[in-house]
Amino acid sequence: MPLYEYGCSDCGERLEVLQKVSDAPLAMCPRCGGHMEKLLSAPALQFKGSGWYITDYAGAGRKSAVAADGSDGEKKAADKPPASPASKPAESAAPAAGK
Repeated sequence: MPLYEYGCSDCGERLEVLQKVSDAPLAMCPRCGGHMEKLLSAPALQFKGSGWYITDYAGAGRKSAVAADGSDGEKKAADKPPASPASKPAESAAPAAGK
């Protein structure tokens, strides 16, 4: 059975009701007796299993690139060589001309 959301136009009360599709919609608010109207809300629907874009194709391009590269695209700290003073450009001891 579907779950429907209703709102009262008088007091603002909102409630969810489990109804059959063939049932008549609620007309009166249980709290104040005002007019109830059916609201539109996002469905709680999730497709599972194979055959859907999200399960079969969504990450296919990224997965194949990762498999070819052998990493997740980011260099790990262990893969980087440690910074050493020898790798810095040597500064000359002589003062620069014109200063």
